[in-house]
Amino acid sequence: MSPKSLGVVIAFAALAVDQVTKWLAIHNAVWLSGGVPIFPGFNLVFLQNYGVSFGMFQGVPWWILVVLTATIVALLTIWLLRSVNAFESAGLGLIIGGALGNIGDRIRFGAVTDFLDFYIGSMHWPAFNMADTFIVCGAILMLWSSK
Repeated sequence: MSPKSLGVVIAFAALAVDQVTKWLAIHNAVWLSGGVPIFPGFNLVFLQNYGVSFGMFQGVPWWILVVLTATIVALLTIWLLRSVNAFESAGLGLIIGGALGNIGDRIRFGAVTDFLDFYIGSMHWPAFNMADTFIVCGAILMLWSSK
């Protein structure tokens, strides 16, 4: 499989996993609303994030965030189509798939569905979702591939 094909397959897989997990969170929102402990340090929750990472830019209209993210996805797609490195392509695919998942949420709901809640004691990391996880893992892969 060529690096660009690998990236495209990974992008679609990341998008699918993200949307399925968000669908599960949305359809279990009442059950998750108070937080469901899975193990010490981790809960499943249901939150709608109207901003971006860590809740920043909450006052920005959703459509501006969609346009900005779609522009970034377009640029990353061009990069992917030119890539000859499998790790770089995989990283780009993860970032593109995750970003498309969050774009889909913003278009449908005006916000992104978050459901993963990690904490230590009473200090909680901002809740996030699989798209966010894929974006971070993709960025790590891209950094690793640049060595």
